Formats: sequence, structure tokens, C-alpha cells
Amino acid sequence: MSINLRQAVMSNISGSSKEDMEATIQDALTKGEEKMLPGLGVLFEMFWKQADEDEKDEMVKTLSKEAQNV
Repeated sequence: MSINLRQAVMSNISGSSKEDMEATIQDALTKGEEKMLPGLGVLFEMFWKQADEDEKDEMVKTLSKEAQNV
């Protein structure tokens, strides 16, 4: 049996409002369960694909800055 994680995540968030998306992200971060990480990765991929260069640059700067504090 083959599971397509991207499609499963996309199916789960289909039709979600802004509030629903924020709650999903907050829930994943609050629980801190590793099984949530792939779903967050799919959401990040969605963001990245639609982001313009300024948004991507800002995200990379933020991630780089946070990586220095790990």
C-alpha cells in the first residue's frame, strides 16, 4: 500500500479557513509530536511555491537567524 503524504495533507486542509490553518499549525507546534513534522513540511512547501522572492528571502533570513540560536 502506497501513501502519498502530500495528497493526504492537502486533503485534510482542503477548504480550511485562515483560522483553521492557524489552529492546525498552532496545534502541531504546541503538541511537538514528530509525526506532525511532515505535515508542517508540506505546508511550508505550499508557502514556498507561491511566495515571491522577497517573501522567500525573508523566510530564509528568519530561519538562518533561528538556526544560530539552536
